[in-house]
Amino acid sequence: MTSPTPPADPLGALSSQLADAVDRARKAIVLVNGRQRHPASGVVVAPGQVLTADHVLEREEDLTIQTDDGRTLAAQFAGRDPASDLALLKVADLNLEPATRASEGARVGQIILAVGRPSPSGPMASLGIVSAVGGPLRTPRGGVVEQVIQTDATPYPGFSGGPLIDSSGAVVGVLTTGLISGVALAVPAPAAWSTAETLAQQGHVKRGFLGISSQPVAIPEGQRAGRSQESGLLIMRVEPGSPAAQGGLLLGDILVGLDGQPVTDTGELQALLTGDRVGRAVPVEVLRGGQLTTLTLTIGQRT
Repeated sequence: MTSPTPPADPLGALSSQLADAVDRARKAIVLVNGRQRHPASGVVVAPGQVLTADHVLEREEDLTIQTDDGRTLAAQFAGRDPASDLALLKVADLNLEPATRASEGARVGQIILAVGRPSPSGPMASLGIVSAVGGPLRTPRGGVVEQVIQTDATPYPGFSGGPLIDSSGAVVGVLTTGLISGVALAVPAPAAWSTAETLAQQGHVKRGFLGISSQPVAIPEGQRAGRSQESGLLIMRVEPGSPAAQGGLLLGDILVGLDGQPVTDTGELQALLTGDRVGRAVPVEVLRGGQLTTLTLTIGQRT
């Protein structure tokens, strides 16, 4: 008579899978010494490049990182983007494989791990789920992040700059508590990697402006000039000499589109005033006197 098959242990299997995920990710997670108090974390995103949180770099010189194999290496400040709270370090002789990016975006309810290296003793991890995926987010530092991941995983001191990883060990986002103080948010991996590439090339991310003050306003159905859009931005002020003034934008116009994308609130507008649009002439659609008017504005660059 054969013995009955022992019951499966799904909890144990999940536990092992999560521990394996941390093991797969840990070599690409480094400790970052960039401030007087608690160290922070960073993720290797390309050969010789470490992405971390901007707010943890209180200086731009005498920076070091520590690796999983115990090495302490000098790091060179390469650039920062306060709007997304990301900064890039270049590290000679790093010789570490970059972290693996998740093939799919984060999903609400997905089990994830927040992982950091806040001390030389090794990585730390915190289990949670993806609580929300949303954006654009206007931050207290004056920036706009197009999309953020919110998690209930505990952001232990020193976790900022570390990754959120999925059950395979792939990075779904870069964690920071600097976008909104004390709230565990992450910049999605595609945006984080893109920011790192831009910082590596030019040291900053272009942020544009039009030179207007505006407020969201509902557009009555009979005044939409054939558009289905229910809201836009009412222009309250146009700064003299600004890109908006030079392009012909007027007080009382309702801004409804920029470069072929709808604009319904200030967050959407700020999200569009980035990247290669800065310094480029783009079409801007406004409702003026109940008619749809298209202007051409050259987006200015913030200094």
